[in-house]
Amino acid sequence: MVGDTRSQQRPASPVKPATGDRIDSPHKGPAFRKPKVQKSPGAGQRSASGGSQREAPGMAARQLAVNVLVQVLNRGQSLDETLASAFASDRGLALEPRDRALARLIATTVLRRSGELGAAIRTHLDKPLPDDCGRLWTILLSAAAQLLVLETPPHAAINLAVEQVRADREAARFDGLTNAVLRRVNERGLGLTSPRDAARLNIPAWLFARWSEAYGAETAYRIAEASLCEAALDLTVKSDPQKWAEILGGVVLPTGTVRIAASGRIEDLPGYQDGAWWVQDAAAALPALLLGKISGQRVADLCAAPGGKTAQLVSAGAHVTAVDLRPERLKRLDQNMARLALSCETIAADAGEWAPERHFDAVLLDAPCTATGTIRRHPDILHLKRESDAAQLEPIQARLLANAARLVRPGGTLVYCTCSLDLSEGEWHIKDFLIDTENFERHPIVAGEAGIDAEWITPEGDLRTLPYHLPLQASEAVSSVAADSGVAVPPAPAGGLDGFYAARLVRKA
Repeated sequence: MVGDTRSQQRPASPVKPATGDRIDSPHKGPAFRKPKVQKSPGAGQRSASGGSQREAPGMAARQLAVNVLVQVLNRGQSLDETLASAFASDRGLALEPRDRALARLIATTVLRRSGELGAAIRTHLDKPLPDDCGRLWTILLSAAAQLLVLETPPHAAINLAVEQVRADREAARFDGLTNAVLRRVNERGLGLTSPRDAARLNIPAWLFARWSEAYGAETAYRIAEASLCEAALDLTVKSDPQKWAEILGGVVLPTGTVRIAASGRIEDLPGYQDGAWWVQDAAAALPALLLGKISGQRVADLCAAPGGKTAQLVSAGAHVTAVDLRPERLKRLDQNMARLALSCETIAADAGEWAPERHFDAVLLDAPCTATGTIRRHPDILHLKRESDAAQLEPIQARLLANAARLVRPGGTLVYCTCSLDLSEGEWHIKDFLIDTENFERHPIVAGEAGIDAEWITPEGDLRTLPYHLPLQASEAVSSVAADSGVAVPPAPAGGLDGFYAARLVRKA
């Protein structure tokens, strides 16, 4: 499938596990008491011979979720890569589809809400957890997510968590603690008084501070609350969005994107195998639309992989050259284009230095960034990004922008975009660029163009979407055709957009 995560040409960012009392460190804040409680009986208890009985139903999914969380939280690996590896393993392949979905749901829920989940657990601990407690903390977070967010029956969540602890050599001595703490967590809940408590607990303090400085405290809270919600599934279709919205039980957004509720395997949805559509957030689809009518034009797509915008440009009739630094990412782009029955020229090169012997009618640069606008889809960003990352990326973004400008013919168009909410990765670059570059001027975006709402346009005429933009009413998401035909009504897709910035510039003739 085609998506729009950004990793192309990014320097090696620090990815040490997040610290502080916000999330997942088992050695921060109040810790545990070892109450005298009766251990919970549960499936998978050890036999008299010391071996374990057959694994309890649901255990494999929970074990996989904990394994994934350990890789992300403790070892700094990305969620997408970790899940892909886990599902490709022997244990992952043996899981039923519903168990794979459960493992993913537990992992993403913990990553989104580990701040408040951790706070709920710590309420019932009064002594620091020792360093040699194995995966105890991650198991507790996983179980708390099931109890407090996913509404899993308490006996299942608690009993299986106890068995997970017993199966961990270092954590096994805390099985009684696990039982007692999780029972108290279940009884007393999260203990939050407002959604704003959750926003401040789950969003890193440095990130919330940057949002507050850029947009004001009230908007920062709205961004935080929306970022902690799961995103709907957005599709860009080759043609006839209304038909595909009816087939898939979704809704056509004002921008032309088809939005459906995320459920099941994407590969099993109608139209996937036929290449009728590709996955792409509605906000991520807007920068390519800003180029206008490009049929027959030569367009360079820089930092192109995995190819969502490339597919848009080719579908619009452009002759596209897709450039990306890493050959393995271009391979993925080629695979996506093959499924969609689309073709373009691909070049493995540094887009900040690439110097072909020709100019282009239009250039689209989707620059590598901190991707803080995509937390709804990638909650691991809350744990992997650092305050210093934007500063490391700024010179790379400036270099890419300067070279992209050199590729544009006189009278041609340049669109620069990032999926970051940080002004230093968007607005500030364009301000400096226009001061330093006399032969470019801004071509302001107007409300209604490409379905863009006036609220999404900056005073200067650039695009700035925020995660809480485009709220949807549940009634908007139900296909009347599906409802009238007696087909089961699908769940309503969520509102919201990825946070994106885009500026459209024109080279003076």
